[in-house]
Amino acid sequence: MKFTSLLIALLTTTFSFSQEINVKVSGMIFSTGQDSIFISQVYGNAYTDHIGTKLSKDGKFKFETPLPFTDYYVLRFGQNHINLILRENSEITVYGDGANINEFTNIIGSEETAAMNQYLELVNNWNVVRNNAMAQIQADPTKKQAVDKATSEEFTKFRGEQQKFVSVNQNSAALYPVLAQVDIANDFASYEAIVKQLVAGFGESPTVKAVEANYIKLRDEKAAKDPLGAGKEAPDFEEMKLDGTTMKLSDLRGSIVLLDFWASWCRPCRAENPTVVKSYEKYSEEGFTVMSVSLDKSKEAWAAAIEKDGLLWPNHVSDLKQWSSRVAKIYGVHGIPFTVLIDRDGKIIGTKLRGQQLEQELHRIFGH
Repeated sequence: MKFTSLLIALLTTTFSFSQEINVKVSGMIFSTGQDSIFISQVYGNAYTDHIGTKLSKDGKFKFETPLPFTDYYVLRFGQNHINLILRENSEITVYGDGANINEFTNIIGSEETAAMNQYLELVNNWNVVRNNAMAQIQADPTKKQAVDKATSEEFTKFRGEQQKFVSVNQNSAALYPVLAQVDIANDFASYEAIVKQLVAGFGESPTVKAVEANYIKLRDEKAAKDPLGAGKEAPDFEEMKLDGTTMKLSDLRGSIVLLDFWASWCRPCRAENPTVVKSYEKYSEEGFTVMSVSLDKSKEAWAAAIEKDGLLWPNHVSDLKQWSSRVAKIYGVHGIPFTVLIDRDGKIIGTKLRGQQLEQELHRIFGH
């Protein structure tokens, strides 16, 4: 299955410490118009072949071979290819119609490879819709409004399938092509989450090492410009607790702290509370706690929401000034829920961590 949006850009310096792997790849691909087939990799728009073999008249082939490292490869015939994820002792069987490889391919022995190719077919289908829409508008500009509406509906469907794919394939090497559709400038959190899952599931791959290195570079550049960037000290403050006493953020130094901006009237905040409670119950004995800053106006509504949602931690503060909250201004909060995860030394680990992203980060910190 050929695609143009996924470019495998490897860091050549990683090759020296990558370990050779042994794989078996066999199958039958008919109607290729070729007499040979290769296990290759894609660098930019060019193939680098590792090993080749003859195709029989009915398209059968078999490789039992060492390869230089665990990574993303392709099964190439001519200028067409099928994407493979190869690890030590991978044993994959591939069947396909070389004349229509995008529609007719069956991969056995590697669920992650099959999943990645299914996702790439989804991307290719969306690209066809998008390109057809552009052609229609170019041919008849008067149809732009109608075509844009139809295309927007198709894009919504595509994004829904994309989100489902990410959810089903957590920590899988199959997630790699999703990076090509992530708007890093406007959705860095999604980009970061995918990279971390790739590192967790396929970190030995030189391609993933290159992705991680690029992510670290972008993350550090972003943090340098962000007053709440990772590694910077979380601004300290003192605020009133529910019982009328005061506390400082720095009072919690030595703990991993989730600074959580919320309000009783905020539905997304209330929907997020069960995840925060679950995390607190799981890690509180190991040094995790929460400091909740409410943007409420009514003390009664604030207290009632704490009780109803079972927010067990004692660190609840608010000046009851809603969006004029002094602490919210210090942290530049313009929408809630908004979170800041802080390490034991008072340094920021990350912001806007919610749901699965929060759970993954706490799992990374505490190891379970």
